[in-house]
Amino acid sequence: MLPSMHTISPVVDAYRTCELLTVGRDGTPVAWPTVSLRRPDGTVLISTSIGLPQKAFNVRRDPRVALLFSDPTGSGLEAPDQVLVQGTATCPDEIVTEPGPWSDLWLRIRERQPSSGYHRLPGVRGLMDWYYMRLLITVTPGTVTTLPAWQGPALPAPPVAAGDRTPFASAARRLPGFRSAVLCAYDDTGRPTMRRVRPSADAGSFTVDAGTGVRPGRASLLFHSHDDNLAALRAFVVSGDLTPDGHRWRLTPTRYVSTADRMGPVAMTRTIRRLRATAARYLDRRGLDRPSVPWNAYAALERTGR
Repeated sequence: MLPSMHTISPVVDAYRTCELLTVGRDGTPVAWPTVSLRRPDGTVLISTSIGLPQKAFNVRRDPRVALLFSDPTGSGLEAPDQVLVQGTATCPDEIVTEPGPWSDLWLRIRERQPSSGYHRLPGVRGLMDWYYMRLLITVTPGTVTTLPAWQGPALPAPPVAAGDRTPFASAARRLPGFRSAVLCAYDDTGRPTMRRVRPSADAGSFTVDAGTGVRPGRASLLFHSHDDNLAALRAFVVSGDLTPDGHRWRLTPTRYVSTADRMGPVAMTRTIRRLRATAARYLDRRGLDRPSVPWNAYAALERTGR
């Protein structure tokens, strides 16, 4: 019998992050790390800012999703099982600024990522208000599967020409420091799925031991890491076509996307401006005024925990 979210709750709750897979417009399954909250009814709550709305757009277009709890950094667990959740999700087009609808998740984010307390800094609030304009994603699990713990040495750096700016070369240069990646693909039934793999980089593509149960087609690899406080973030994705290669699978990248890395002040300023612009477009396309954020409500919630 497959486990349920209730039977594996201690493991799921201990993981500080999980990978959330959504399906892009072109059918590519893509994942990004996020903080989640298991609810008493068995659903999982995730939120995203309107400055980073792509996950919400994907869910509204295609509700098929997957969650993978696979990186135990900061969990206090020694080699825990991985947990794969395949299901569906909803994301209403409703911007939440009050902490009430997501207070428990917000408290979890604050506890696990202390650097996220922008409400504490009056001089920063005006720049970071988009962070508190939230879209809520509810995942309803269908199938829950436990997988063996993943461990392995750091990935080697393949030789790449200095002037090569292809998606493969951009990804290959960043391999040192990562031990694994998350393969996002489709299983034999057509459902999005994920698994931790150790990619080998050569000849412009990545090969992985994905085993059985995946099918050829659009796929991606997510590389991400963080410290115990969800800081020192590093993350990037390569996507392309997944094809069988003997007993292994080969992903030939056609796109490289980097959204998290150690940034200096100039890069950080540019990133904040870009996210503010994305939030403004989200509001403009819906004819909405920029909502105000009840800063005192977040401060009170942090003090009282309720």
